Amino acid sequence: MTGFAALEGAFDGWTWSAELRAVNGKGLDIRLRVPDWVDGLETQARAVLAGVAKRGNVTLAIRLTKPDAASSLALNLGNLDAVMTALTEIEARAQTVGLSLKPTTAADIAQLRGVLEQSSETGEDTAPLKGALLKDVSALAEAFDTMRAAEGQALLEVMNGQLAEVGRLTEQAATEADARKDQVAATLRQNLQNVMDGATGADPDRVAQELAMLAVKSDVTEELDRLRAHVGAAHALLAEGRAVGRKLDFLMQEFNREANTLCSKSQNAALTRTGLELKALIDQMREQVQNVE
Repeated sequence: MTGFAALEGAFDGWTWSAELRAVNGKGLDIRLRVPDWVDGLETQARAVLAGVAKRGNVTLAIRLTKPDAASSLALNLGNLDAVMTALTEIEARAQTVGLSLKPTTAADIAQLRGVLEQSSETGEDTAPLKGALLKDVSALAEAFDTMRAAEGQALLEVMNGQLAEVGRLTEQAATEADARKDQVAATLRQNLQNVMDGATGADPDRVAQELAMLAVKSDVTEELDRLRAHVGAAHALLAEGRAVGRKLDFLMQEFNREANTLCSKSQNAALTRTGLELKALIDQMREQVQNVE
């Protein structure tokens, strides 16, 4: 689910700004943009984030500076070579299709991520700095989790309300299905009579069997029972208070399948309208579930 937190910190002449953000995703994808010269920072920061997020695309960015460390800026020659090679290929391909690109300056290249880096002082022990940074990463993760918990509580209320409406529409569909029984029976009897009147040598028992099979296919009892069961299962998952987003995602597919079948079997205008209302509501729920961890 989505989330955001930011803070600023300082230690031993170093200052930094840190941001932690997340957008929806089916699984957990943690991306870090942190100083790679601080030994062990990336691994331990990733572990901290994995402790608070179970689903979503999570990005942590730390911008670290030291006012008196301008001389420690250095080129990452490996990244520079890769960028130069890519630029050369881009310009060559552009020429083949008749495109004229704006000349690239050294300043343009230096601004690309990973080309010009802040390196540590020779022989400097980065452990104290890492400890200070990780302390702020933990604080950032806590603020991030608090924000998501508040959003999750609001989302819980919305989804419980939607499930209650699905339950109401399911019972309405059951009432409408009962009301159409006489209509369905009359239609089948009329169809049987039409077949018998227009057919020579037709086997009445065989025709009756075929019509009985059609009656069975129009029965929506199983679909309604499964919808009721899905409502109960969804309420139970929401009550767990754990990471249930992926389970709910699957359950929404089952909701949708039953609503589709209900509409295809309805043979009744009122029941069809209720089925379409169910489908629209279930689609709304599927969108909300993408925000559930």
